[in-house]
Amino acid sequence: MKVLIAGGAGFIGSTVASALTDAGHTPVVLDNLVTGRREFCRGRAFQLGDIGDADVVDRVLRRHPDIGAVVHCAALIAVPDSVARPVDYYRANVSATLEFVDRLLAHGVHRLIFSSSAAIYAPDADLGVDEASPLEAGSPYAQTKLVVERMLADIAASSPLRVLSLRYFNPIGADPAMRTGLQTAVPSHALGRLMLAHRAGVPFAVNGLDWPTRDGSGLRDYVHVWDLAVAHLRALERFDDIFAVGAAGHTAVNLGSGTGTTVLELVAAFNAAVGRPVLVREAPRRPGDAAGAYARGRRARELLGWRARRDLATGIADSLAWHDRRERLLRDLAPRRRQLAG
Repeated sequence: MKVLIAGGAGFIGSTVASALTDAGHTPVVLDNLVTGRREFCRGRAFQLGDIGDADVVDRVLRRHPDIGAVVHCAALIAVPDSVARPVDYYRANVSATLEFVDRLLAHGVHRLIFSSSAAIYAPDADLGVDEASPLEAGSPYAQTKLVVERMLADIAASSPLRVLSLRYFNPIGADPAMRTGLQTAVPSHALGRLMLAHRAGVPFAVNGLDWPTRDGSGLRDYVHVWDLAVAHLRALERFDDIFAVGAAGHTAVNLGSGTGTTVLELVAAFNAAVGRPVLVREAPRRPGDAAGAYARGRRARELLGWRARRDLATGIADSLAWHDRRERLLRDLAPRRRQLAG
């Protein structure tokens, strides 16, 4: 199948593209490269542009009339940034998605997998959530994901569009073949910041030690990005069965490891993987922070035949390996860039 991946030059989208390619599918990438990397699209059909630009989307769909499904990973995702710049987040995540879906419908593309987020949940007392848990977005970023899900459900109820929202928990790791990985120079998530602290030789800031968890630090469900990519592959393979005659036009599935890990436990696991341990210091909570949640994954097993296979230690090891590879690539490219500049 030929699959359009919006945001396919980013961390998750590029990994999904690799998983689809390995399985014999053909990804077509649409990305504005605000955060994505052009080199992640090497060897793939690629269109530079924004999903909110109707002319660009029309061009892609006319050029590839055999696109059978869409994976929508294009979004701004940093929670603190969304608190500071909500207008940008609503424009990029909500308004652009509405324009994008309008063009998909116009071209008769009716299978859509949407990258959503577990940040839309109000966790139970034990911080576990399933797809029936109450929804309560705690930041503008999370609110945009919730708004888009509701918008897509409304559109699916009155059109041929069928939407599977995959609610991600906390992606870590890299493509095990080291083709792609986290591309953000200054990441906002815990493992990325922990790696930066280790590299700089400074203590790692733990944002709050008074959360309602077993050690007071925030709790997250860390899921390997390759496991997420495989879940997208399963979703595409089972899409028509999921939306059999009579099924609702919008369905949501949690994608997590099913294990809650506190930030202090993450630090301990990281320190076990590196030679020089990182110290921690307490820091204030950031705007938009939450205690966190972990996934109850029954629906993913039932609908997708999927569960996470890679553990936290593997995710940390692959993140470190990708960081080392990226640093070597940057060093190798530096003389060439200086030569071109001269």
